[in-house]
Parts: sequence; C-alpha cells; structure tokens
Amino acid sequence: MVSVKYLHQVQALLLSGFMSCIMSGAISLINLGLIDGFLGIWLRAWLIAWAIAFPTILLVFPIARKLAMRIASRH
Repeated sequence: MVSVKYLHQVQALLLSGFMSCIMSGAISLINLGLIDGFLGIWLRAWLIAWAIAFPTILLVFPIARKLAMRIASRH
C-alpha cells in the first residue's frame, strides 16, 4: 500500500490513466475506425497521452480545486 501522504499523486496517476485511456481510444476510433492494428495504435496513443496527462494534472489540479471552491462557495 501507498502512504496516505501520497494520496494526491495516486489520485492524479489514476485519473490521468483513466481519462487518457478513454480519450485516446475515442479519438483514435473516430479518426481511424476499427482498422487492423487498432489496439496497438490506441495503446501507443494512450501511453503518450498518459505521459502528458499525469504531470499536467499534478500542475493544474490545485488551480482547478481553488477555482471550484470559489464557484461552489458562491450562492
């Protein structure tokens, strides 16, 4: 198990993995259709997207949280 002090990083890793998988699959399917080799193309696109998404979430999440708190606290 991972210590709770790394919760933010674990959440970012999981969120970026799920989101990049879904988005790269959807966009690959839209652009290519179900062609031969689709799975390999999707997996390559996913790994590249995940490598970009994970550090992006680590940087952007604190800003998004602050903005969400401002929006949610308004009545």
